[in-house]
Amino acid sequence: MKIGQVAKAAGVSCDALRFYEERGLIRATRSANGYRHYHPDTVQLVQYIRTAQQLGFSLAEVGENLPTLWQVDDEPTERLAAVFAQKLAAIDERIAQLQGLRAGLSARAQAVCPLAPVLDATTERG
Repeated sequence: MKIGQVAKAAGVSCDALRFYEERGLIRATRSANGYRHYHPDTVQLVQYIRTAQQLGFSLAEVGENLPTLWQVDDEPTERLAAVFAQKLAAIDERIAQLQGLRAGLSARAQAVCPLAPVLDATTERG
């Protein structure tokens, strides 16, 4: 398949395919005239990559886990389940950090001077 055909079938731009190829996520062969030719399975692989990105995985994470992600089994493998569990834990940690940030901002919004340094009980006043 030519790059335009893959792009249209996968719902991405040709630039995205070139970028994925540069990152080593997909492969193309070159014809004598320099045109890229992709295996038809590349469409499904690109869709997997896009889905992983939508689930919060970076392209680096996708690249690390591509052999696991690129399986035709309907059941997730133990390794893939572990990757998802790690991502969930990271998201939960980030949510906790954001909730702390929100609480701090909310408390400061009620203060007379929201940007003044907060003195806690352990800070000595001079």
